[in-house]
This record gives sequence, structure tokens and C-alpha cells, in this order.
Amino acid sequence: MLGALVGLTAEAKLLRARLPHCAIAVSGATREGAERGIAALKRAGATQLLSFGCAAGLSPLLKPGTILVPDWVDVDGHRFQTDLTLRNRFGAGQAGAKHGGLRHSDDLIVTAADKALLFAETHCLGVDMESGLVAQAGLPFAVLRVICDDAARDLPPVAQDVLAEGRISIPRLLSGLARKPNQIGALMALGREAGIARKAMKSFLRRVH
Repeated sequence: MLGALVGLTAEAKLLRARLPHCAIAVSGATREGAERGIAALKRAGATQLLSFGCAAGLSPLLKPGTILVPDWVDVDGHRFQTDLTLRNRFGAGQAGAKHGGLRHSDDLIVTAADKALLFAETHCLGVDMESGLVAQAGLPFAVLRVICDDAARDLPPVAQDVLAEGRISIPRLLSGLARKPNQIGALMALGREAGIARKAMKSFLRRVH
């Protein structure tokens, strides 16, 4: 039985549209949420895991909407290999899918400078906040991610504290913009990139499922 861990409820909705019988847990983009989600998936009977959703780009060659089907996940310098059968099931070898490494981080990577540093250290294509915990869960696993914010993108401060229970909190968003209205342009650009990523993932899922 396949279980999937995602960061946001919007990602869960996107995956469920193609895999209606898959057990899905939402981490809320926190380590504690990811740990609870993995435990819940195991209790539900999951024997295989998928880490699904968005990732931040580390390679400067990758743009928003690039699909990642990693061969391995880097957790503090230790590489965890993804399962070949699952990797193929979720699009390895498909046109446009990129392979290689994905970095795990417990914290949101918010600046282009930090992304460049991680890329220099690891040569990973992207970074997310769930895949490392999935990799360490002791079950065969795969990762299917799409680049949202690329390596050149600095996240506006409001984007760093806008989530609540896996969703965008409108009160937090409005409060953050009221304090620093000059973030609006960067937030709109990030929203456009998120739209590109969502459209690319929907198209890719239709091809492989």
C-alpha cells in the first residue's frame, strides 16, 4: 500500500485527483508534522512511501515548473537511495524529468545566497522539508517534486510565516503585508511561479497516472 507525505493541503488535493485511493498525510511544512504524518501512514498500513509536492531550486539551471524524480535524498551528508520500481512508477525517464539528488532541510531556505551555498556543498537539484524524513522511515520510497521558487528567488518575509495547518492563512498574509507592503511585488512573482509549478505537475501526473 502506498502512502504519500505532502507539505500542503493544496498538494494533497493535486495528488488525490490522480491517485484517489492513496493514503495522504499533510506535514504543514514542519518536522513535527512530517513525523506525525509518516506515523499515521504507517498505522494506516503503508508499505511504500512517496514524498510529493513543491521544492525550492538549488541548481541555477532549473526553472519553476521543472519536475524532479530524484535518485537519492541527502540528509546531512548521508545519501538515501530512492526505490527503483517506485521511481519508475512516478516518472523516472519521462521527458522533462530531472534526476540526481534532493536535499532535505528542516528549515525553509529563503534566500538565493543560501540556495547557492547548499548547491555548492551538495550539488543537489533542489531542497524540501519532507523527503529526508520519508527517506529515513524504513520503507521503500520515491520522491516526485516540482520546482516552485528557483535558485535565484529570495522569498519575501511574509512567505516565511504565512502557513497554518498546511494552508495559507489569510489573516497572517494580510498582517504581514500591512507591516511591509513593499513585499507585494515579490509575493505576486512567487504566486506566478507557484502557478507554473502546479500546472507542470498536473500535466506530468496525467502522463504517468
